[in-house]
Order: sequence, then structure tokens, then C-alpha cells
Amino acid sequence: MIKNIVLIGLMGSGKSMVAKALEARLGLPRFSTDAMIEAKEGRPVRDIFKDPGEAYFRQAEHAVILELARKKGAIIDCGGGIVLDPGHLPLLKENGVVFHLKTSPEVIYNRIKGDPARPLVNVPDPRERIAQLFKERMSLYDQADVILDASDPSIEGVVARIIERMSHERA
Repeated sequence: MIKNIVLIGLMGSGKSMVAKALEARLGLPRFSTDAMIEAKEGRPVRDIFKDPGEAYFRQAEHAVILELARKKGAIIDCGGGIVLDPGHLPLLKENGVVFHLKTSPEVIYNRIKGDPARPLVNVPDPRERIAQLFKERMSLYDQADVILDASDPSIEGVVARIIERMSHERA
């Protein structure tokens, strides 16, 4: 069985789109940490962030990571804050290869501006908030096994590079 393909990066970096394309190409099961939390909680992430709050969301996220880290041969699309818990990346690396889909704050802003489902940027100055998150989290994301430029609107190059890298991996 092949190792998991784990996608991390800031919101808007293309993780979900890449995960869907990988699922179509490889036929592997795909899991989204945010979608799993929404299913378990019965409401969208933005509502969980409002009440009971981000700390509660992070606890739910941790439970999902513990579950997903045990899987093999899956595509795991992680929420942007997954790296905030220092234990998450080591867990995900045990059975997977972690790919950081890296983009610039400007590309991220252009991809997500006006999206009400993005609770961390539904603020008066979303550009500033994205730049702040970029600065705070980049060193954490860069602890991935592989860093890929995901700035191009076409995801095919990213998908091809992930498939090439994974062709040499075994669990």
C-alpha cells in the first residue's frame, strides 16, 4: 500500500482542488479535515469558529488528525491551521508524505476574497490578515517533506509532481 498524500498550506493554496484531481487520477480515497469536522459537528467551520470558538475547532481538528494519521493509501486535505499543533506533522508523516502547496499572500487573497466560508479572513482588512497568517505559519508549513509552488491557476503541474514523487514511496 502506498503512503498517504498529505496536503498542507494556507487557505486558498489549492489543497482541495489538488486533492480532488489526485483522487480522480489515482482512485485513492480522499479526506478533508474540515469536511470531516463539519460532518461530525453538523455545521460549517465558520459557525464553529463563531461559537464555541477556534479553540474548540482545534480540539475537533486534533481528533480528526489522530484518526487520519492511521490511514494508509489516502489523500488527506488538511485545513490551513493544521500546523499550529506541533504534534500534527510528525503524526501525518508516519504514514504519509506531506506536501506544502506554497503560494504568495497576493495569490491567496485573489483566490479567496469575498468567500464567507473563510472565517479567519472575514475581517476589515483581509489582505493584512493573510499576510499575518503567511508570516506566522510559513516556517511551520515549510517543515513538509516536499514544498511545491502552487501559484499557477492550473493544478496539473502540481498533481503531476505529487504523482511523480509518490511513485517511489511505499508505506
